[in-house]
Amino acid sequence: MNDKFGDLIKLLPMLPEQLLATLTLSAIALTIGGLAGLVLGVALYATRPGNVLENRAIYSILNFLVNFVRPIPFIILLVALQPVARAILGSGIGTPMAALAMVVASTFGISRLVEQNLVTVPPGVVEAARAAGASRFRTLLTVVIPEGLGSLILGYTYAFIAIIDMSAMAGAIGANGLGFFALQYGFRQYNTWVTWVAVLLIVILVQLVQFAGNRLARKVMRR
Repeated sequence: MNDKFGDLIKLLPMLPEQLLATLTLSAIALTIGGLAGLVLGVALYATRPGNVLENRAIYSILNFLVNFVRPIPFIILLVALQPVARAILGSGIGTPMAALAMVVASTFGISRLVEQNLVTVPPGVVEAARAAGASRFRTLLTVVIPEGLGSLILGYTYAFIAIIDMSAMAGAIGANGLGFFALQYGFRQYNTWVTWVAVLLIVILVQLVQFAGNRLARKVMRR
C-alpha cells in the first residue's frame, strides 16, 4: 500500500493538467452542443402541435432524430462515431474524437431538455404576446425563452454534469482528462489511491457546478 501511495505522490503534478483537460473538453462540448441543442430544442418546442410554429411534419422528423440519437449510451456512441471522426479528423481516438462525440451527445441531450423546459411556459403568456401583435419569432425570443430561463439554467446545469461524466468515459479512447488519469494510472496499474483521487476531484467539480447552477437559477426566478 505504501508503494501505491508513493506512486500517487509522484503522479500528483499531473493532476492540474488533467483537470484542465477535463474542463476544456467539457467547456467545448457545452458551448457547441449547448448552442446547437438550444436551436434544436426551440425548433422542437415551436413546431409542436398547437405551438407558435406548428408543423407536424418537421416536428415528427426532429422528434425522431432526437429519439434515435439520445438513448445511445455514450461509450457506444464513441465507437459508432469513430469512422466519422477518422473521415473528419483523421483519427478515431484521442481528445479531438472525444470532443466530437461529446458535442453530438450533448446536442441531442440538451435539445430535449430545452423542449421540456419550454413546454412548462404557461400558454396564456404566449397567447397574450401574440394578441399584443408580437410575431411568432419575436414571441419565441422575447417571451418564451425568457419565461423559461430559470428552468433552462437548471437544465443546462444537469447537462454540464452529464458532459463531465462523458469526459471521464472518453478516457477509454485516450482522451486526456481525469478519466484518462484514473484509467491509465489507477485501474490499469491497480492503484486505488489514484482512482479515488480522480473520483474525488470529479465529485468536487460536479458539486461546484451544481451549486453555481442552482444559485444562478434562483436569482433568475426571483426577478
